[in-house]
Amino acid sequence: MTATAHPVSVAELRRWLRRTQSAHRERGETLGNVYFAVLFVLIVGGIVHKQILAVVWPAEANASELAGYSLMLVLTGGLYLTLRRLGPLALSRPAASWLLTAPVSRRRLLLPSLWVALIGAAVAGAAGGLTVLGHVAARPVPGADGLLPLVGSLLGGALLLVALGAQAERRWSSWSDRAASVLVAAGLAGLLADSALGAPRAEPGWPAEPVVTTLAVALLVLVVGLLLAAVRRLAGTPNERILEASKTAGTLFDSAYGVEPSFITEMVERRYWAHRKLRSRRLWHRVPVLVAQDLLMLRRRPGRVLWVAAAATLPVLLGNAPGWVVGLAVLAGGLLPGGVTAGTIRTDAGNPFMLRLLGLSSYEAIKQRLWVPGVLSGLWYAVALGLLQALGDLPAGPWWALGLALGPVGAAATMRRSRVGFVDNGLMPLDTPMGSMSTGPVLNAVAGLDVLLLGLPVIVLIAVGEPLTWTGVLVQIALGVLGARAYLHATTEKDRVELSGR
Repeated sequence: MTATAHPVSVAELRRWLRRTQSAHRERGETLGNVYFAVLFVLIVGGIVHKQILAVVWPAEANASELAGYSLMLVLTGGLYLTLRRLGPLALSRPAASWLLTAPVSRRRLLLPSLWVALIGAAVAGAAGGLTVLGHVAARPVPGADGLLPLVGSLLGGALLLVALGAQAERRWSSWSDRAASVLVAAGLAGLLADSALGAPRAEPGWPAEPVVTTLAVALLVLVVGLLLAAVRRLAGTPNERILEASKTAGTLFDSAYGVEPSFITEMVERRYWAHRKLRSRRLWHRVPVLVAQDLLMLRRRPGRVLWVAAAATLPVLLGNAPGWVVGLAVLAGGLLPGGVTAGTIRTDAGNPFMLRLLGLSSYEAIKQRLWVPGVLSGLWYAVALGLLQALGDLPAGPWWALGLALGPVGAAATMRRSRVGFVDNGLMPLDTPMGSMSTGPVLNAVAGLDVLLLGLPVIVLIAVGEPLTWTGVLVQIALGVLGARAYLHATTEKDRVELSGR
C-alpha cells in the first residue's frame, strides 16, 4: 500500500527547525544576538547621524533640476540592479536546506521573505526620494511636494516586484537589466552635463504638486496590481534561483560577521564566469604568457571595460571640491581599471603549481602581471585629468602626460590590493576613544591605498592650482617607476614560486 504525501504546516516545521538548531545553544544566545545588533545600530547611528543627515538633507539645496532628474535615474537603475544581484527573494540557510524541498506550501514559505524584501526596497526608495528632495527642492518645502519620499518608497516596491518577476526566469529579465544599466548611464551623463554646464538651481515649487500627486497615485495602483500578481505566482519561482539568492545573502552575512571582504570578491568572480560560455582561444605568442592571459581576460570582459572607461568621467563631478579631494578621488579611481584583470593574480596566488608548469618564479609572474594594469591605469588617469583640464577645473599644463606617469602607481596598487589574503584576526587590537578595534580588518582595508601614496605629487600639484610643468611630470614618473620596482623586489623572489599576500 503506497503512502501519499500531504502538505504539512509550515509553522510546525519552522518550530521544529528552531528547536533542533538551537538545542546545542545557550538559551539566551538568540536574545543576546538581537540585543547586540540593535545596540550596534544605535551606537553607530549616534556617531555618524550628523554626517548621514548632511548627505541626505543638507542645510540648503545645492543642485539643479537636471541634477535632480539625473539622480532619480541613477537611483532607480541602481536599486533595480542591486535587487537583481541580491535575488531579490531569498531564504535563510536552514529554510533553504530543509523547507524548500519539503512538502509544504511554497507560497506560505516564501511570503515572509517577500515582505522583508518589500519593506527593505521601500525604505531604500524613500531614502532616495528624500535625498533628491533635500538636494534640489527650495526651502521651505510645501506639504504636497514633500510626497516625493512616498513616491520613492512606492517606486522601490514596484522595482522589487519587477525584479521578483525577472527572478522567475522570465524572457524579459535580460532586457530589464540592460534597461536599468541604460538608466544608470543616462543619469550619470546628466550629472556630468550639469557639472560641466553649471545649470541653475531649481525654482521654488519643484517638484510640481500635480506631478507628485499623480505619480503617487499611479505607483500605488501599480504596486497593488503587481503585488497581487506576485503573490499568486510566488510558488513558480525556481528552486535554483532561490538557492542562488540564499547563497548570496549567506555570503554577505559571513563577510560582514567575519569582516572578510574577500568572500564577496570570490563570489562575484565565480558567479560571473559560471554564467559565461567560453571558447578556447590561442594566446598571443609575441608577448609573455601571463601578459597574453591578461589581454585575453580583458577581451572577455567588454562590459566591465566600458563601465570602467565611463567611470573616468566621474571625477568631473568633484570639480567644485577642494583640490586635495579631487586628487584623492582621481588616485583612488585608478584601482578600477587595474582591477579588470585582478582575478588572474588571485588565481596565481591560489594555484602556484601553474607557475611551476610554466617555469616562472614569483618575481617574473608579478613583473608580467604589472603590464596590463599599468597600461589601463595610465590611460584612465590620462582621460580623467584631461577631462578635468578641458572643463576648466585644472590649470594649463600636460596633465594627460601626468596621468600616463601614474600608470606604474596604479599597477602596483592593484597588485597590492589583489594579493591581500584573509583577514588576520589574531593581531593586537587598537584602543580608540570609542573602544577597541581589530587591527586585521583595518590593515586589509588600506591595502592598495597605501601604495597610492606614490602619487602624492599629483595631490600636491592639483591642490596648489598652479600650471603644470614637465618637471612635475618627470618627478612623478621617477617616483612611480622606482616605487613599482621597489614593490616588485620587496615582495617577490627569483628562487620561489609561491606568492605571499603582500
